[in-house]
Amino acid sequence: MINKEKKDKLTEQMSALHIDEKDLIEKFILGSGSGGQKLQKTASTVYLKHLPTGLEIKCQESRSREDNRYFARVRLCEQFQAAFSNEKTKKQQRMEQIKRQKKRRARRSSKNHGLSRAIDSD
Repeated sequence: MINKEKKDKLTEQMSALHIDEKDLIEKFILGSGSGGQKLQKTASTVYLKHLPTGLEIKCQESRSREDNRYFARVRLCEQFQAAFSNEKTKKQQRMEQIKRQKKRRARRSSKNHGLSRAIDSD
């Protein structure tokens, strides 16, 4: 269950990005995947389409329809922000951080293995 403060924060974010509820098409689809019979029998998956931009979101994070409605709108705001602003989303920042970590680890690993090979050849 999403609390009122989070919902209010989301509506503020949507208004700041100029996303109106009247510009959204919302459909509820039968769920699929893991989650049991309850998920697969109920139409709790949310499909959102923002008409002016054509952005489409499909969300099935929870078994609850109301929670999925909230999460779909959050994702829509993230995609909207990523597509139409120069700021990077949290997901993009995290992906770049992981990429830097992997690069650093590979560099350290090759550096360490290079030293051990030089010692072994003596």
